[in-house]
Amino acid sequence: MTGPKVMGIVNVTPDSFSDGGRFRTSADAIAHGLRLIAEGADILDIGGESTRPGAAPVSQAEEIDRVLPVIEGLAGAGAILSIDTMKPAVARAAVGAGCAIWNDVNALRAEGAVETASDLNCGVILMHMLGDPRSMQTAPAYEDVVGEVIAFLKERAAAAMAAGVLRDSIWTDPGVGFGKTLSHNLALLRALPDFAALGYPVVLGASRKSFLKAIDPTAADPADRFGGSIALATWGAANGAACVRVHDVKDTVQALRVWEALGTV
Repeated sequence: MTGPKVMGIVNVTPDSFSDGGRFRTSADAIAHGLRLIAEGADILDIGGESTRPGAAPVSQAEEIDRVLPVIEGLAGAGAILSIDTMKPAVARAAVGAGCAIWNDVNALRAEGAVETASDLNCGVILMHMLGDPRSMQTAPAYEDVVGEVIAFLKERAAAAMAAGVLRDSIWTDPGVGFGKTLSHNLALLRALPDFAALGYPVVLGASRKSFLKAIDPTAADPADRFGGSIALATWGAANGAACVRVHDVKDTVQALRVWEALGTV
């Protein structure tokens, strides 16, 4: 498949918005990751701390304890692994255990993060988030959401490169759902070609996000947002996304193969 890479989500958390608690044990999370690889995932994104709106932080030690056995169990399974964390120490431990990418919703703004990313010489996903998970959905406001998010990502990429992160290692993510209203999210989705034009591969993480229920009020539960998530993945493919981060790997892979077969690549 020559369309976007498919990143499968493996949350080892009790409180993630869609699958919290489903894969809390290492064995369950590893089995889930192996299923996603079999279904066609190119990358597995391992997370040990929920970043849903209102989520409480967890300690560095607890996050490492959650993710390391899963990373070690999946490291030899064939997929590229990424660590979804805001903490440099967690990223360092995860890369040491087999992750090749640091997916940071905080865009390397934590103390020592840019230096850690440079030391690790790994891929880095820089995402835009307004505030933090506890407060980000409390009346988010922008004068120009697309312009402000683009400026933020350009600044964070420049800061990473100034610390020694290679340009070719940087991916960007506009942060759909992270401190945005429905209108903000739709504006960012329409502007995906503008993000791709920055010259960094774009990651789109919109799977099962709560803004879908503002479009379809019957989708109150994350499990009811499957159709919208597939639509978003194909929209991303058609508008320059290099990677789509999803819960439903098998069906997303199938949708992208059909999209590709129709000659849209």
